[in-house]
Amino acid sequence: MSQRKSPAARLTLAGLATLMAVFATAAAAQDKGSLSGDALIRALRQGGYNLYVRHAATDWSQSDNIRKEGDWTSCDPKKIRQLSDKGRADASTAGKAIKALGIPLGQVFSSPYCRTVETARLMASGEVETTHDLMNLRAAVYAGGKAAVAKRARTRLAARPAPGTNNLFVAHGNLALAATGLNPDEGEALIFEPLGDGSFKFVGRLTPRQWVQLADRIKQDHR
Repeated sequence: MSQRKSPAARLTLAGLATLMAVFATAAAAQDKGSLSGDALIRALRQGGYNLYVRHAATDWSQSDNIRKEGDWTSCDPKKIRQLSDKGRADASTAGKAIKALGIPLGQVFSSPYCRTVETARLMASGEVETTHDLMNLRAAVYAGGKAAVAKRARTRLAARPAPGTNNLFVAHGNLALAATGLNPDEGEALIFEPLGDGSFKFVGRLTPRQWVQLADRIKQDHR
């Protein structure tokens, strides 16, 4: 025998459904960002943003075999997962596109993993500074724990770059999710605007292919 729900119960269920819809809409808006395409490129040319890039595509037949402090720096594919040929090509072409688009990069930071350092070097010329503030959360035990690493990553993303430049951070998907609530694909850039009050705002995202498409379109427009 079925039981009829009371008006209060129906109201509660309706309110819950509405609340879930609001959360879903807000999450979708955050995931999309406020800027895209030409508008995003124009903003980046002015500087003032932090780009968080998940390392480029890797060879998933390999795995991380971390047994002690520093093992993650190995570029031996038998010990640590490395970039695939596609990943190296994606990082290189994305870096060339960023340069062609006239986007000024300032400081470049990376997780100490070989795959993140290599991605950073392929994307940007100049010095790459490695930091445990961008540590892969699977090795966070060596860097103060997951919560501490995520907090330090958020502090980094909330810091303003030098005037007229954008800072580049190359790290891992699990840290992006913990620190920002967003989960980028390999090689994808999440763009954040520091707000000057210890926080930051997500404004957009670009895949390696999208960087190249935007650069190619601008090249065509100037012919």
